[in-house]
Amino acid sequence: MKNEEIVLVIGSSGEIGKATVQALAEQSNRRFILHYSKNSHVIDELVEILHDDQVLMSVQADLTQPDEIYSLIDLTPFDVDTIVFAQGQALSQTFIKLDEQTMDALYNVHVKATTLITQAFLASMVKKQEGNIVVISSIWGEEGASFEVWYSMMKSAQINFVKSLAKEMGPSGIKVNGVTPGFINTKMNQALTDEEIGYWIEDVPLSRLGEASEVANCVKFLCSSQSSYVNGHILKVNGGIS
Repeated sequence: MKNEEIVLVIGSSGEIGKATVQALAEQSNRRFILHYSKNSHVIDELVEILHDDQVLMSVQADLTQPDEIYSLIDLTPFDVDTIVFAQGQALSQTFIKLDEQTMDALYNVHVKATTLITQAFLASMVKKQEGNIVVISSIWGEEGASFEVWYSMMKSAQINFVKSLAKEMGPSGIKVNGVTPGFINTKMNQALTDEEIGYWIEDVPLSRLGEASEVANCVKFLCSSQSSYVNGHILKVNGGIS
């Protein structure tokens, strides 16, 4: 790759997104475009943590809204070498009560945003004959989850997007891979009671929750030269559940 690597991280303000930026920033030639929906203070923290010249820009966009997806693309004036999709919006609800507006919002965040943003930056990757795309999906995209039917469906779509696009773009030197975290110690899961957390941990052979940094380290590997022959792979980070 060229000396400077421009990395677009979608969902930089989430715990896994932030950890991913920090892990990738250990390679000093990387320059970042940091997307966030809310929690702008996390972006401020990243700007403080990273080297002065490592953050090219930050851009706010609510990816549940299609017009803001297009706005993000239009506001990004750089050719991108690496894209990491760390955005997500969980939902726990019975399927029978799920309304169409919520369906559309989750579809936009997980599927429409991922596909449109990828499509927007692929041409420059093809021209250079190199690039990296990593999609952070979920174990539920592989296994399915009751009360998270639509979320599981959207995450499954991401997984099949990775596998299909990897085959299409491989001849152009572009790697496309995915990561499927299991039960990770983030705010998304902090609404659960200790009893509920204990119930989930019983199914984890390593007998503990995962950490955001452990997911980030897997993304770091997939974005490195050490994974130069890894393409179309879904890397499970779940403590051995499946």
